[in-house]
Amino acid sequence: MSKNKTVYFCAGWFTDKQNKAYNEAMEAIKANPTVDVENSYVPLQHQYKGLRVDEHPELLEDREWAAATYNGDRVGVQTSDVIMAVYIPDEEDIGMGIELGMARALGKYNLIVIPDDEWGKPINLMTFGAGDNFIKLSELKDYDFNKPSFNFYDGAVY
Repeated sequence: MSKNKTVYFCAGWFTDKQNKAYNEAMEAIKANPTVDVENSYVPLQHQYKGLRVDEHPELLEDREWAAATYNGDRVGVQTSDVIMAVYIPDEEDIGMGIELGMARALGKYNLIVIPDDEWGKPINLMTFGAGDNFIKLSELKDYDFNKPSFNFYDGAVY
């Protein structure tokens, strides 16, 4: 049995800041020996029929694509060991909020990862409440997913 954890890779990819954090976090979990990256769930890699809404904006009006992509992500949350959210304080993502809420309701461990240059900025009260631990992005590659712990965020909430 593997000691590595599967991760639901919760992150936005809609702005330059989100893409930078997404890519840095992906490299960090690939380097982290306690993450089973191959069997983790990365929503961007599980869009229905392989169609990304950022490349095909017409999908925003496609109910089949929307329902199937949502349900795929829901199953990803349900079946992953840990939810890891790459959170940018001043770019609140409603989808991330739903994913963290689902995970909390299912009793999953929620790790909130914040880019170092964003650390300390005020975060949403609901994200604060849903998080079990908050770490800087620079700490992700060395975070031991086999030893989850609770810790508060060092910044304010709104």
